Amino acid sequence: MKKRRGVPGGLRAGSPICPKTLVFSALFLFALLSGAGAQEASGGGVPFPDLGVQGTMNIPTPPAGPVVPFIDLSVRNPATGREVAFSLQLLLLLTVLSLAPSIIILMTSFLRISIVLDFVKRALSLQQVPPNQVILGISLFMTVFIMWGTFEGIYNNALRPLSAGEISVEEAYRAAEAPLRLFMYSQMRSRPENIRLFMSMRGLERPVSLADVPTYVLIPAFILNELTVAFKIGILLFIPFIIIDMVTASALMSMGMIMLPPVMISMPFKLILFILVDGWGLLTDQLVRSFV
Repeated sequence: MKKRRGVPGGLRAGSPICPKTLVFSALFLFALLSGAGAQEASGGGVPFPDLGVQGTMNIPTPPAGPVVPFIDLSVRNPATGREVAFSLQLLLLLTVLSLAPSIIILMTSFLRISIVLDFVKRALSLQQVPPNQVILGISLFMTVFIMWGTFEGIYNNALRPLSAGEISVEEAYRAAEAPLRLFMYSQMRSRPENIRLFMSMRGLERPVSLADVPTYVLIPAFILNELTVAFKIGILLFIPFIIIDMVTASALMSMGMIMLPPVMISMPFKLILFILVDGWGLLTDQLVRSFV
């Protein structure tokens, strides 16, 4: 008997299916469906990652911005004479504050110290060392050290009572002027020629005490005195370094080294001499003692 091609398992078309085969097939499908349902009910053993994001309809509150103070300045006509006087006092105070750098430079020990330090720099043939900012900083802090008692008197007698409302602006000005006048006059006590010079140019009588010398006369006299003293100290500082320059120039000329600058050769020797004698210490000590 010949078998038909295309029919698997050698089954013939129209041949009856065995009942046992149908029963086993039904049981197998039922087992598969039961296992899939149990796996779905238990989550499958491996939980599915929750990638959802909860949404909201609320608009977030923006952060508070920086607080900027509001300054209101109004300009109006004064109603009373007291308001006019207060406006003039305020204008005078602002003028004094604008002139504060000039006051610190010309009415304190800053002038003498800065000039002497510049003389030292030139005597050592130094061009950029130390810089001018360093020299001015040293002069400023030495001025604070020397005049600390004067500044303390100004603060205790003028600034603190004025801030507490105990005295007026005019009284504070007089109280702050007194310590500075005493300091300036103490520097010219042994050399009052400058005071007499400016008093005579102004056509005033010869003063008997400090109270007879106006402030507008005392200040230029003090400035002239400080310039004179600073230049005297500068001359004394230049003498030993000039001697070193002369010796170096003579040695170079005797050896025929004319093209070599003598300043370049003498500068290391001047620095060595300045360091060996503790030049900065001696200079600072003598400057402080010159104001005592």
